[in-house]
Amino acid sequence: MRNARPAVPSGFPEGFLWGGAFAANQMEGAYLEGGKGLSIADFNEYLAEVPPEKRYNGEMTTGYIEDAIQPAEGRIFPKRWAIDFYHTFREDLKLLGKDGLGMKTYRTSICWARIFPNGDDAEPNEEGLAFYDELIDEIIANGMEPMITMSHYEMPIALALKYSGWYSRELIDLFERYAQVLLDRYHDRVKLWIPVNQINLVSVESFNHLGVCEDKVDNLLEARYQAVHNELVACGRVARYAHEHYPDVQIGCMNCGAPTYPATSDPKDNLGNLLHSQMDFYWYMDVLMRGTYPGYALRYFEEQGWDIHFGEHDFEDLANPCDFMSFSYYYSRVSDWECWTSGRGDRINEALPANPWGWSIDPVGLRTALNLYYDRYQCPIYITECGVGAYDKVEDGKIHDPYRVAYFRSHVEAMRDALADGVDLRGFYAWGPLDIVSCSSSEMEKRYGFIYVDLDTHGNGSGIRLKKDSFAWYQHVIETNGEEL
Repeated sequence: MRNARPAVPSGFPEGFLWGGAFAANQMEGAYLEGGKGLSIADFNEYLAEVPPEKRYNGEMTTGYIEDAIQPAEGRIFPKRWAIDFYHTFREDLKLLGKDGLGMKTYRTSICWARIFPNGDDAEPNEEGLAFYDELIDEIIANGMEPMITMSHYEMPIALALKYSGWYSRELIDLFERYAQVLLDRYHDRVKLWIPVNQINLVSVESFNHLGVCEDKVDNLLEARYQAVHNELVACGRVARYAHEHYPDVQIGCMNCGAPTYPATSDPKDNLGNLLHSQMDFYWYMDVLMRGTYPGYALRYFEEQGWDIHFGEHDFEDLANPCDFMSFSYYYSRVSDWECWTSGRGDRINEALPANPWGWSIDPVGLRTALNLYYDRYQCPIYITECGVGAYDKVEDGKIHDPYRVAYFRSHVEAMRDALADGVDLRGFYAWGPLDIVSCSSSEMEKRYGFIYVDLDTHGNGSGIRLKKDSFAWYQHVIETNGEEL
C-alpha cells in the first residue's frame, strides 16, 4: 500500500495573522509630552528642495543636532507632531480593529525616549510606561494581538551625543536594561517582540538606526559594523532574558528587504551578488537565528582592515538565537561584481515599474525572499512591513486608490504561492494602514494607508480620518482569510 502524500497547502492557514505595522516616531507626535526625551527621529528634517526619489535620512553631525534642537524658522521636522496618535489612539484603534478594518494583529514600537528620556536615567519614566499600558490594553480590547518593536529609530538623542550611539559598548547594558523593563512590564500581554527594527539597514539609515554621529568617529564605515556588532550582542542578551524569565514570550529578528537579483548571468556577477547578499542581508540573520558568527563576515572584516572589538563574553551572549524571523518587503534591486567591488552594493532594477520615489514593484521578489529565508532558517516567518507609497487625491470626500489594491493583491498572491511552497509564514503586516509620516522622506504626501489622514507635511489640516477604497478591499481579504482577493 502506498504512503499518503502530504497535501500541498492551498491557502492561508487558520489563525493566520492579518495586520498592520507602525512606528511610534512616525505617528505619535507629542514629542515633548509625557516626560519624553528627544529621540533620533525628532531630527529627521523634511527637505522640500530635494527630489522625492533622493529623500532619505542621511548622516548627522553633533553640530547639526545642536542647531536643530531649537531650529530656525522655516525648518520642518514633521515627526515631532506626526498624526497626533498620542492623543487619538483610542479612536484610531477602533478604526483598525475588530469593529473596523478587522486587523488580527497590530505591530508598533515603544519609543525608547519615552521610557528612558536620556537613555541612562536611574529610573524609567512612569508616565511613558503608563501610556503604553493603555495603548497595549486598547490594542487587545480591539481584538488585535500586539507585536512590539523595542527600538525603531527612537533612541534618545542623548545617547548619540553623550556616548556615540551603538558604537559605544555602554549601549549594550543600557539597551538590555531598557528591554528588561519592557518585558517585565508587558510580558503578560505582549507575546511577540522584535528588539531592533530592520537591523541590517545601516547603509541608508545609518544615523537613524545606530545613532553614530559622523564627526565622532574616525572611520564611519568601520564604526557602523562595530555598532551593529554591539547591537547583535544586546539582542542575544534580550533573547536570553526573555527565554529564562518568560518562556511563553517569543523574540524575533527583523531584516529590511529581500536579497538582490544578480544583474547578469556572468559568474562574476553572480558571485558579486552572493557576497553582497551575505553582508547586506544574511549576516545579521545568521547571527541572530543561528547564534554564531558566519566565517564570511569575519573574513570581510579582516579584508577591510577593520578591528571589530569583541567583548570577552560576546560569543556567549550571541548564542541565544531568536524564535522567529521577520522582514520588511517593499521592492527588489539588482547587484553585480562592479557593485560589490565598488562598495555601492546594489542598484535599481530598471526592468520593473516603480512608485514616484523610485521603489520598484516586484511581487515575485516577495515569494523569492520567503523561500530563500525559509530554506536558510527553517523557522516561523512574519512579513512585518509591506506596502507602497503613493500620492493620494481626495475627491468629494473619497479616495480612489486602485493602485494600492493592485499592489497588495499581487503580493498576497505571492504569499499564497510561498505557503504552497512549504514556507511557514505566520502573519502579514501591511505598512501604515493609517497614513503616517514617511520614514525615509519625512513627509505626509507619501501615503501608505487604507485610511487617509487629513494632515500635510507642515501639520496643517483637520486631522480627520477617511477610509480609502482599499480599506474595504483589505477588510474583505481579512474576513475571507485571503481566499477572495
